Amino acid sequence: MSGLVVLAAGGTGGHLFPARALAAELASRGWTLALVTDHRGAGFGESLGGVAVHTVRAAAVTGRGLLGRLGGLANVALGVLQARRLLARLKPSGVVGFGGYASVPAVLAAAQLGVPTVIHEQNAVLGRANRLLAPRANAIATSFAETSQIALADQARAEHTGNPVRSEVAAIGETPYPAPQSGEALSILITGGSQGAAVMTQVVPGALSSLSGLPSRHPLRVVQQCRPEDMDSARAHYEAAGIEAEFAAFFDDLPARLGAAQLVIARAGASTVTELTAAGRPAILVPLPTATDDHQSANARTIEAAGAGWVMDQRDFTSEALAARIAGLIAEPARLVEAAAHAKAAGNPQAASCLADLVERCIPANGDRSHTGEMAA
Repeated sequence: MSGLVVLAAGGTGGHLFPARALAAELASRGWTLALVTDHRGAGFGESLGGVAVHTVRAAAVTGRGLLGRLGGLANVALGVLQARRLLARLKPSGVVGFGGYASVPAVLAAAQLGVPTVIHEQNAVLGRANRLLAPRANAIATSFAETSQIALADQARAEHTGNPVRSEVAAIGETPYPAPQSGEALSILITGGSQGAAVMTQVVPGALSSLSGLPSRHPLRVVQQCRPEDMDSARAHYEAAGIEAEFAAFFDDLPARLGAAQLVIARAGASTVTELTAAGRPAILVPLPTATDDHQSANARTIEAAGAGWVMDQRDFTSEALAARIAGLIAEPARLVEAAAHAKAAGNPQAASCLADLVERCIPANGDRSHTGEMAA
């Protein structure tokens, strides 16, 4: 098939990583790609393989107060008008939305113009933007086999495809898990999402430092994502305990760090849990308590139910509790090996291919709409 597929995604990794993976898969099948995003995603053309990037107005409609909501609605309306003009000019064969308010204008415009649409949900709870778009979509792709908040009327159009991951992360899953060895350092990776997490720095260094007194301990090697203002405090803890540690506000080579990790401590955003399963890495997950619809807890519980990790609610996430959990894993390293195997089994390395198959099934057989006249402005 040939033609243009437009991807609609916001400027965060959780939306752009699966969009990038789908773009690579569709490109390998002969499709041309374009990205429609908001101002935050304007610089991500290179990460999507150099595809053309177009920006439209977009905003959440749940702002504070009546004026905030009205302003959000006005931005969405303007974004839909911009997207209609853009799609009428581009004449795409289909539009794929990846959730978040930045995807709303392009998907709504496509539905109005009769262009086939697919929406993809990364979390175990259908997000608010996708709930708005679901009745208008030809298909709803889900990352989890069980995804809540899909309306009964929309469930027949839902299909479990998995969540596509970056090729660098998928490659980790093709290599054996580096099982802990007696006397060798246990490598622990701590991340807090794209913006970092203060709680990780408040809790984890103290917990790991307390483990330095265990008589049968593994030595520890730590890689921790920290907010810049938290680095000095974290460094002081680790230096006092004699723990080898490396810090950064953002790691450009995070897939390589994930590949070297034997245990991960992280939030439970969609990209995080998907990459953990793709890589086959065990994790202690601390869901963000303020996440919309508590979707991170739903993500994390799915991982725990698969035997691929352990959930600690933030209210219970203390240095003492974390130290006790890690001490138990150090005492029984076979639990880490088992969890790694369960994580890998829960992953779906074919997610990009499955999603691309779904997109192609929703597109008319000829694929190319550029001469049909269906989208005259």
